[in-house]
Amino acid sequence: MPNKHNDDRRHHIAKMKFKVENWSEYEAGLCRRGSLTLWMTDEALADWQTSGPGGQARYSDLAIQSFLMLGAAFKMRLRQTEGLIASVIVLMGLTISAPDHTTVSRRAVRLPVIRSAPMPEGPLQVLIDSTGLELYGAGQWLEAKHGAKSRRKWHKLHLAVDAGSGMIVARILTDQDGDDPSQVGPLLDQIEGRIARVTADGAYDGAPTYRTIAEHGDDIEVAIPPRSTARAD
Repeated sequence: MPNKHNDDRRHHIAKMKFKVENWSEYEAGLCRRGSLTLWMTDEALADWQTSGPGGQARYSDLAIQSFLMLGAAFKMRLRQTEGLIASVIVLMGLTISAPDHTTVSRRAVRLPVIRSAPMPEGPLQVLIDSTGLELYGAGQWLEAKHGAKSRRKWHKLHLAVDAGSGMIVARILTDQDGDDPSQVGPLLDQIEGRIARVTADGAYDGAPTYRTIAEHGDDIEVAIPPRSTARAD
């Protein structure tokens, strides 16, 4: 009775709009999603560990970093990661050993910092755009459970990307009321290198955007399509 009473509020899974004709291949693909492949180069294995006094294993920074990255990828604690690496080593028939979790915990604080990739050299071809990020919380739960209406909240992520390398060179997170043209200046302020061209969509068309870009360089080429309501002055 309760299920029938709330039937109009429950989520219903829509029927498939297409028919799977290659079912065997489709099912095999679903199974492959859970497959696991670990590939270790010969150089990594050769530099994995050395022997200290009394045959005690001494692990390289590469081994500790590999341990931490594998644990982060599978969201596991240090003890669980140690067990995973040890089992993989046994399956591969290797003569190396897995670092114990206490060693990894002690060495992790002294590892060299992995620095991000350097900024692309030369004049940058900058692409600017934004995307919405919806915030989920109690309001969305009440709406799904009881049909209560709530105002959806959004954040906007504004990005500046180098067209040549695909690297994100500037980023800003604002609330849902932040318009796109107002963030062009703050994005360009984060870029230290010289800018040759700025490309954006029609949402950025307008005098404030062109004025902001001109303040960062008179020789910056601008590629922004005019809006449908634009007119020449």
